[in-house]
Amino acid sequence: MNIILLGPPGAGKGTQAKRLEARWGLKQISTGDMLRAEVEAHTPLGREVRELMEKGHFVPDAIMIEMISQRISQPDCQKGFILDGFPRTESQAVALDRMLEERGLRIDEVILLDVNEQALIARLAARQGEDGSRRADDKPEVIHKRLETYRAQTAPILPYYEQNRRLKRLDGMQAVDQVAGEIDQLLQQVRASQEQETGKGVG
Repeated sequence: MNIILLGPPGAGKGTQAKRLEARWGLKQISTGDMLRAEVEAHTPLGREVRELMEKGHFVPDAIMIEMISQRISQPDCQKGFILDGFPRTESQAVALDRMLEERGLRIDEVILLDVNEQALIARLAARQGEDGSRRADDKPEVIHKRLETYRAQTAPILPYYEQNRRLKRLDGMQAVDQVAGEIDQLLQQVRASQEQETGKGVG
């Protein structure tokens, strides 16, 4: 089962991804982490990525797709994966679907954790670290900036996933366990549908 998890900073995306890894055996894939790992490992791809970044260029979609293709081939992605941070444009979403289709795979669910931004800002502003201090990225002005960036990066792909009814919106302001329960229900429906399809294929 392969899913894309969307949501603004502070919506609990990371927490839910960890639960999905434990509950469903899925592997969270962060394209940002993957790029850094390639660069640090000095692979041919990493050297190409470093050169692009040093020139201030974006990493081309084709490289991102190839990197994801290689990553999901690894054994820890056998049960499926959670994409975090990709795609961010419709062209990336189309290219991702095409690559997965060539491999006999697909994105089964796109889950968006919707939030009330004002309530989220208030919640994050009140959050404290273990030592009682406030995290630097929880200051209201920083949160506003991060939300603006999120909207700019995420808004372009929502219509693409809405048009084929893969996008599911959940209330990210609910308690963590409530959100996790609703995600579980969605994925159970996906699994039931997959089992039906398999049954039809066998029959």
